[in-house]
Amino acid sequence: MSRSLRRGSIAAIAALAIASLSSCAASNTPDTLQIKPDNAAATLGTNLRLNNIVIVTGVGTSGDYTGPANVVVNISNTATTPAELQSITVGNASATFADAAGAPQSSIVIPAGSSVAIGGQGNPSALVSAATVHVGGFANTTFTFKDGQKVDAQAGVNPDSDKGLYQGFGPTPAATPSKSASPAATAPGAPATPAAGTTPSAPATPATGAGTAATPGAPTAPATGTTAPAAH
Repeated sequence: MSRSLRRGSIAAIAALAIASLSSCAASNTPDTLQIKPDNAAATLGTNLRLNNIVIVTGVGTSGDYTGPANVVVNISNTATTPAELQSITVGNASATFADAAGAPQSSIVIPAGSSVAIGGQGNPSALVSAATVHVGGFANTTFTFKDGQKVDAQAGVNPDSDKGLYQGFGPTPAATPSKSASPAATAPGAPATPAAGTTPSAPATPATGAGTAATPGAPTAPATGTTAPAAH
């Protein structure tokens, strides 16, 4: 084989290799490889999309945990009619809804052609008062809508953290009532202290002229003016 033919064969082989590699790279997308994002997402029908589903526990929580937790999610609705979220459950525990001001509400409405973020300052909230989860793991979370549709997602469980992505998204701890001051103990039997400016009264002095008791056995002097008997 001549040198020119060998060069042509090598070039053809290289071109085929590059083409095959390019086609593989084109198919290695997150969709074809089914790579899931860090935060759970779910689609319901053709119009509802739930993004960034996270369960956020309190500051400093770790490991197996049972206690309050917030459900954080962004729900978009591309339909021409509103969607109404009626319930969220984490495991077997149900969430209670509140509006951005903290007032309780029975459901959360996602307007037509819009989206609603649940969780975080200035947004409605979904609080599970006693969620049983593993911090750092995943929890089965179910969203149910008024029209009967529901969807499940494996939501990641993360703690609220001053340096983390979920700072301020955790449940707010209840205020601890202050202890009332206890009255000062008084020693038993201690005499009462007189009020300021009050002078203690002295023992009463017997009135002048009051008689005193006679001493037993002392002779009694004769009464003045007694006349002695006359001498005979």
